[in-house]
Amino acid sequence: MNRKPYQGPVNDKEKSKRRLIEAVGAVIRDKGYTGLTATNISKAAGLDRRLITLYFGTIETLIETYVRGNDFWIQAADTAALTLNAEPREPIQDLINSVLQNQLDYFLHDEEMQKIVLWQISQSTKIMSEVCEAREQVGHPFFALADQELKGHDVDHRAVTALLVAGIYHLVLYSKSTACTMCEIDLNTPEGMGRIKKAISVVLNCAFTSK
Repeated sequence: MNRKPYQGPVNDKEKSKRRLIEAVGAVIRDKGYTGLTATNISKAAGLDRRLITLYFGTIETLIETYVRGNDFWIQAADTAALTLNAEPREPIQDLINSVLQNQLDYFLHDEEMQKIVLWQISQSTKIMSEVCEAREQVGHPFFALADQELKGHDVDHRAVTALLVAGIYHLVLYSKSTACTMCEIDLNTPEGMGRIKKAISVVLNCAFTSK
């Protein structure tokens, strides 16, 4: 005989917290970051707005909880740690290439994260500053290994990676907000996606093989 899960206060609290966190994403999709108010979030969750204060303290903490739980780079941190410590380890060029390819896939198909990045570059907030710092922490071990592998090479791999990361963000946002191609490439098609992915690999290969 299957027992019903316990429905006491602790279980109800966790369910309500999860609904509020998910509601942040729903509001971002429907109204954008400017719609992130306690009223809109609680309405989307179907809960009393006072629960935001009760469970998270502030609406800012609730929003940050959502962003940290859905941001590609922050979520990639644990996987990156396992990959970097694996034996034998792939060359750092291949690891960075894989991460960037995954970033492109993730960002292209996640409307909520697209709007969060728009928020990040449109308005200076404490929430996004902390999230950006957390993203930066993810890159530290990759760059440290790249420093070792590229010792003696005349290439600024941090600058190359920065251009690729920023390029991915811009290409996706551009392709989703306009009906135009970029340099005659349509990122919304499999053919266009394949060309950009190939270009990422080519740029990294040129950088990492440069003397």
